[in-house]
Amino acid sequence: LAEEYLIKYSTALASRDDTPKMSSRFSTIFRRFGANLFKQGTSSISTARQSAQSSKRNAYAFVGLAGAGGLALLYGVSSVKVNAEELELHPPVYPWSHKGPLSALDHASVRRGFQVYQQVCSACHSIEQIAFRNLVGASHTEDEAKALAEEYLIKDGPNDEGEMFERPGKLSDYFPRPYPNDEAARAANNGALPPDLSLIVNAREGGEDYIFSILTGYFDPPAGVEVREGLHYNAYFPGGAIGMQQALYEGAVEYDDGTPATVPQMAKDVCTFLRWAGEPEIDDRKRMGMKAVIVLSLVAFISFYAKRHRWVSLKTRKIVYSQS
Repeated sequence: LAEEYLIKYSTALASRDDTPKMSSRFSTIFRRFGANLFKQGTSSISTARQSAQSSKRNAYAFVGLAGAGGLALLYGVSSVKVNAEELELHPPVYPWSHKGPLSALDHASVRRGFQVYQQVCSACHSIEQIAFRNLVGASHTEDEAKALAEEYLIKDGPNDEGEMFERPGKLSDYFPRPYPNDEAARAANNGALPPDLSLIVNAREGGEDYIFSILTGYFDPPAGVEVREGLHYNAYFPGGAIGMQQALYEGAVEYDDGTPATVPQMAKDVCTFLRWAGEPEIDDRKRMGMKAVIVLSLVAFISFYAKRHRWVSLKTRKIVYSQS
């Protein structure tokens, strides 16, 4: 339309007698302008059509994928059967005072935790990798550790007659097992073998959080959950049924320092003790790590100074040789 209009206008100018040359020039200019305008309009229309078609195709593809995903999700949800026995709680993360890189263990809590272990847990669980000497400086004095070791009878021998005998414990002895072997431990615990607690915090995912949750996670089973005879419901144990019965009750231990022996307090103390038992050198390691960071920082600063202000002059110097 624009081209026709411009052609008509240029033709009318050309028909005038007073401006024959001027009208011819204007006719040529307007005709070229109209042709260019028509081409641009045509190209923009075709581009708009292509983009509209592409948008429609993308919309159809998105709707198809969304529908297929919804059907797959619906099928997956409908095909999965959820039973109450399969549900378990994950232990929460507790703010332990020794978790930080510069935080040390609460050794008063370690001592109380050992008291909980000695009076409650040691009836079934062992700490075979802990010796009496490890307690010195961590939770007990040397005299206290010696007196504690002498309370245990350690099987030793053979003597001059070739027989085994029992003697009072020494600082170099390790804590004895509550059962002579694994079979006796299983027979006394309905077939369940109580694990050794020396490395239990390191061996279980969640560490202290998991142990604390297990010790405080005994509840009545919810509706729909049946627990076999000899097992106990624990919300944080995989499967919900654990062979160990609840061990901590209010006032089960009388602390030497007068701390109230509530269930959370005893669980917290014994978890701190087990953290120490898994890594007796944890405080020394953190101390050495801090010293290493300080020394390496000084070395890095000295190295940077030497590189930047001393050696760089030798690195960037230019040696020119001249013929004599």
